Amino acid sequence: MRHDWIIEVLTDLRAYAQKNDLPRIAEGVEALLDVAATEVATGDTEDEGDDSAGQGGTPPRGLPH
Repeated sequence: MRHDWIIEVLTDLRAYAQKNDLPRIAEGVEALLDVAATEVATGDTEDEGDDSAGQGGTPPRGLPH
């Protein structure tokens, strides 16, 4: 999947928030993880027809995660 990297980023962000006593951020990221998992699994993305979007598991800026 071309967007599965976002799951890893959100998971890391949630872990950081939990470790650093930021519960509201952790809760918000948890909700985003649910949305991201659904969209990645179904391919339901807004930029689906845009060939210029990042592909191949690499974030749009081209930096490895």
